[in-house]
Amino acid sequence: MTIQSLRVTATLSGLNSSSAICSEHINNLGKLIWTVPSSISRHPGLGVRCAVRFRPCIDIHKGKVKQIVGSTLQDLKGSSTSTLVTNFESDKSAAEYADLYKEDGLSGGHVIMLGADPLSRSAALEALHAFPGGLQIGGGINAENALNYVEEGASHIIVTSYVFSNGQMDLERLKELVNIVGKQRLVLDLSCRKKEGEYAIVTDRWQKFTDVHLDQKILDFLATYADEFLVHGVDVEGKKLGIDEELVTLLGKYSPIPVTYAGGVTVMEDLERIKAAGMERVDVTVGSALDIFGGNMAYKDVVSWHFQQQALAV
Repeated sequence: MTIQSLRVTATLSGLNSSSAICSEHINNLGKLIWTVPSSISRHPGLGVRCAVRFRPCIDIHKGKVKQIVGSTLQDLKGSSTSTLVTNFESDKSAAEYADLYKEDGLSGGHVIMLGADPLSRSAALEALHAFPGGLQIGGGINAENALNYVEEGASHIIVTSYVFSNGQMDLERLKELVNIVGKQRLVLDLSCRKKEGEYAIVTDRWQKFTDVHLDQKILDFLATYADEFLVHGVDVEGKKLGIDEELVTLLGKYSPIPVTYAGGVTVMEDLERIKAAGMERVDVTVGSALDIFGGNMAYKDVVSWHFQQQALAV
């Protein structure tokens, strides 16, 4: 499997370098160029909603880049791994994927450590070093290690289980993280599953339901503490069965800050479905379906779609 940078540009006919687009730059030839921050400071474009964006991902399990059906992960010591469903394992390193995203100007993606083992942490740090300021990181983040990941190059830290603990939201822990890294570097992972007709946030490798349900009130409240939301539709994630359109609609309607949806994208048409259902306010991550992860969707087509959205937003 080969991963190759596209250095994608999208021609913007009739525009010049003085045209304004959200935190991006158009050069004198009228091409859209995405710039990468040179430090770990907050990426200026992420807090402004101007177009649907493709957010790339790097999922790491035991030091390897993999695509796993997340709902099959176990978080219990000594538990059997026989139920783990792995869609893909790459022979490329996490750093190589980070280099690819950097070359193609795709900032704002996320690195997720699917386990707290030393190999996964080492691979994740290599990815952050390859694309400083361009990637968010999640998986085992807490008050003790959060700042270290920012110092290592993460633009944001992504948190779920540390804040949503024992089935409930721990507001003191949330405030603690904000004090440590700042609201502008915090992403709350609100990945959820349907339960009794409502979307309940799930934690601990998506195995445990919390008593927190996604609705306008909770999204407004949590937005006062976070810069972005990341939401996996766990019921469809990794299964390539299509998106959870109802969840995307909810996020587009009620999220007051940037939000990225992941789960079930299978074909290019799914990107347009997310764009429509989310009212052009919900970004998208594609995992197992991409050809760089063993799927059938061409990475180059998704990147081209991404830049077309930015051009349309001008």
